[in-house]
Amino acid sequence: MTMKTFSVAEWSPTGIKRQDDILAEEVAVALVYNGISHVVMMCTPDALEAFAIGFSLSEGIIDRPEQIYGISLTAHRLGIEVHIELASSCFMALKQHRRTLAGRTGCGLCGTEQLDMLSQPKHHLPYTQTLALSSLDIALKQLKDLQPIGRQTACTHVAGWLDTAGKVQAGYEDIGRHVALDKLLGARATADWGSEGGVLISSRASYEMVQKAISCGVEILCAASAATQRAVDIAQEYGLTLVGFSRGTRAIIYTHPQRIVSEVKYK
Repeated sequence: MTMKTFSVAEWSPTGIKRQDDILAEEVAVALVYNGISHVVMMCTPDALEAFAIGFSLSEGIIDRPEQIYGISLTAHRLGIEVHIELASSCFMALKQHRRTLAGRTGCGLCGTEQLDMLSQPKHHLPYTQTLALSSLDIALKQLKDLQPIGRQTACTHVAGWLDTAGKVQAGYEDIGRHVALDKLLGARATADWGSEGGVLISSRASYEMVQKAISCGVEILCAASAATQRAVDIAQEYGLTLVGFSRGTRAIIYTHPQRIVSEVKYK
């Protein structure tokens, strides 16, 4: 279950009345690699296998899904443990670069102990993808259809995969924007809906969101809100097309606009 009913008091100018409200479930999820707990994130307890794969890819723990040999879930009185059986070479590298994280639904480089521990993408992106923004308004409406928890609770983010025509192929939601993106990236790595297109997220584009996209080979990232300066700098350096304020008929293309195709010419 990812939602729960809770009795609340609603205030209005006519007075206060009791009623039931629907809340999104928030659970502590520990990612455990080869028996060693690496990170605890507060997130929505669904699609956790996809989350494990996406987090492992976007954090550079693995280079491809095949380096994970197995994933199992264990219920705990304090949350859920996701046990990940990792290839020995990846696990050795992980132990050498381990950091202790305390995941939150807010922003921040949780648990990074030193500035030189900030992760950077490994490779510059190629120029193989294009995306039409003319269908963005339709895509946003489709994305809401893939956000059942958000429709009832108004407290989740969603990340969706757009094909080259700008239509949504899949979407994943979570109380945390980073986790929603990780779930999508994990599903994309093993899905059959293809890799051509780009990502649309319901949040702002921060440094971490851009870094995760680049690390997983995503060439186009569209955000419903603004991008931060650090996000734009990283996107420019590593070849990501970063689009902000993607809200229907208008959008701001911050970097590498050559991937955006349109019948309308640049002015």
